[in-house]
Amino acid sequence: MTENEISYKLIGISLELHRNIGPGLLESAYEAALAYDLREAGFDVRQQVPMPFVYKEIRQDVGYRIDIIIENKILVEVKSVEKLAPVHFAQTLTYLKLSGLKLGMLINFNTKILKEGIHRLVNNL
Repeated sequence: MTENEISYKLIGISLELHRNIGPGLLESAYEAALAYDLREAGFDVRQQVPMPFVYKEIRQDVGYRIDIIIENKILVEVKSVEKLAPVHFAQTLTYLKLSGLKLGMLINFNTKILKEGIHRLVNNL
């Protein structure tokens, strides 16, 4: 499956999840539910993937974690905030760069209409 096909399915699963439980929960609840639904749909899903920070060729274990990686192709950053800030987009792009993945999805579940909280970000390797 291509990144585009996976992201299309991801969006559908996210919309259904939001329709079922709505806004207002913690990020961890949305992440767990989304990972469960993705696995049920047959995807290989990894959660809380450690991402080392390498600075001047020295590996620094500073606790960065990618929320979800689907099929080793798409990075998903899950949020549950009143409004996404520029730093959320920057964080997702930096995670994409450091992970070497091409496509990232930033999803803010704390919105009345989820499609307004879904953002697609591309790493221009």
